[in-house]
Amino acid sequence: MEGSRARHPDGGGGSGKAALYSVMSPDVFDARLDDEVESAADALRTHQREDGHWLYDLEADATIPAEYVLLNHFLGEPEPQLEAKMAKYLRRIQSDRHHGWPLFHDGDLDLSASVKAYYALKFAGDDPEDAHMVRAREAILAHGGAAHTNVFTRITLALFEQLPWRAIPVMPIGIMALPCWSPFNILKVSYWSRTVIAPLLILMSEKPRAANPDKVDICELFVTAPEEERRYIVNHTGAKLGYAFLALDMVLRRIEPLIPKRARRHSIGKAVAFITKRLNGEDGLGGIFPAMANTVMAFRTLGYADDHPHYEIARKAIRKLLVERGDEAWCQPCLSPVWDTALAMQALMEAGEPTSNASIEKACTWIRDLQITDVRGDWGSKAPDVAPGGWAFQYRNDFYPDVDDTAVVGMALDRADSSANDDALRRAADWIIGMQSKNGGWGSFDVDNTHYYLNHITFADHGALLDPPTADVSARCLSFLAQAGCGKDHPAVKAAIAYLRAEQEEDGSWFGRWGTNYVYGTWSVLSAFNVIGIAADDPAIVQAVAWLNLQQRADGGWGEDGATYWHEHKGEAKTSTPTQTSWALLALMAAGETDSDIVKNGIEYLMDAPHADGKWDEQHYNAVGFPKVFYLMYHGYPVYFPLWALARYRRLRDGNAKTTNFGM
Repeated sequence: MEGSRARHPDGGGGSGKAALYSVMSPDVFDARLDDEVESAADALRTHQREDGHWLYDLEADATIPAEYVLLNHFLGEPEPQLEAKMAKYLRRIQSDRHHGWPLFHDGDLDLSASVKAYYALKFAGDDPEDAHMVRAREAILAHGGAAHTNVFTRITLALFEQLPWRAIPVMPIGIMALPCWSPFNILKVSYWSRTVIAPLLILMSEKPRAANPDKVDICELFVTAPEEERRYIVNHTGAKLGYAFLALDMVLRRIEPLIPKRARRHSIGKAVAFITKRLNGEDGLGGIFPAMANTVMAFRTLGYADDHPHYEIARKAIRKLLVERGDEAWCQPCLSPVWDTALAMQALMEAGEPTSNASIEKACTWIRDLQITDVRGDWGSKAPDVAPGGWAFQYRNDFYPDVDDTAVVGMALDRADSSANDDALRRAADWIIGMQSKNGGWGSFDVDNTHYYLNHITFADHGALLDPPTADVSARCLSFLAQAGCGKDHPAVKAAIAYLRAEQEEDGSWFGRWGTNYVYGTWSVLSAFNVIGIAADDPAIVQAVAWLNLQQRADGGWGEDGATYWHEHKGEAKTSTPTQTSWALLALMAAGETDSDIVKNGIEYLMDAPHADGKWDEQHYNAVGFPKVFYLMYHGYPVYFPLWALARYRRLRDGNAKTTNFGM
């Protein structure tokens, strides 16, 4: 199918489009809008899989494919052909500006990602004297060298004997046996942290040596060769708690070697039991690559044979994450079928797809079957009386249903308007209400996961140990509950509204935890306020609209990148993106601004932005794993969000309506 770029008089893109549309007649504009919506909807339908679901690639930074290569060489099982493809991918995403590897498109050099990428390229056979390797090495050394990488990277380097273990904070395996009332317990950290930490503790206890059959090293990435440089470099906030945990680390460093073998074996058994209970079949521990990779290394360290069923399934789970595109390959951090399917359903229904059509009915059936109703996951420790009823992000991840996914799935099923969805919706609403935190907000996987003092431990230099409530997730929970019929007087709704009002930034925006960034957060909240019935002249909405209007760029679009997670970069925008423009438009339309020139200009930007076969061109990373640490590119976002925004504009304008009854 021809994309609209081929049909545009000006070839698409560029700042000259405003003049084009200023002389376009209303009839021509309407016909163009209809054509864009129908073409994009047709393309989205063609990507639906036979069983009813959608799945798009999920791409992270250089870290994940680099770690895949390193895992192979830890195990002593190189895959030369695949690694050559990954090497080509890593070379392509190396920055032309600073010659290292960033965390997001066109971002600054990230030292840890760069060290891992360089090491992976050496393993794949790149000569250290090749021009791209020389430039990367010089950039890494200019930033302090490999000794200054983060804790997770230094653990990898210790496994490959590039750093001594004393360069790593102490995390005793005995942590697995600590009771719930202790200051640190495995359930007090986020789901992603606990699934990564449990197998990692085995590695830190046993201190295995990577097989590394080719004996590849990266000595050249240290500023000086002497052993004294490769010391433990402390990363903490400088707060008093940081110094306290540093002192504790020094004590543990003396005590840890004295742990009796029997106690160590007991704790390792606890870790293995934790892992195997949550192994999650071919979808892997936690459904995320770092936890899966650590599990494979831990099983190998404990002597599991290649044909051991637990080892086999853990290895298979990782292989499901691989993507090969011609002569390039990368490894995904996880898979996103439930998220993609719920959002694709919303976009198609917005475009006018009848809910009785096979595409929607098949999607509903597929997604209903994945509701988790018979497993009480880790979340149950804080909500013991709440019945299961959520959905995971991945195909399966029964111990870790996602609050955000559940809310979005719930809104899609409710909109599909079928009695077959009633029981699933009731279970989902009950579970969402039961997962609300004390402050009225929602985290993604746990209730009241707010033990903030743990962010100061020496191990947590990434600052992503916890899963506290956030505005974007909370807004979608509020949207779902409102769409499901809960009114303003419902206790959960009242608490959620109060929480979101308190979370509004001084400039009128809301922070986006899981999408980039303030445009995403503001869209989430304005959608929720709309569906719960908060008037458009409410001061919070008026201020948010003013902020969004100020963020529109000269070309009619909106854009943010990962740098805005550093507060000093808030407001910076290098370029407009289709995804963020779509979020801004959906936000403004939810606030009653459908007829504004700001919105029309944004619609024109979307119609004119380069796109083909139902997908808009987008290089910028549009989502977040962990702010300032780990970023994501959802390849589905520039497919369904532009369609969604264009279709909503058409629906609201044609109906002369100022609001919509749907929570997204």
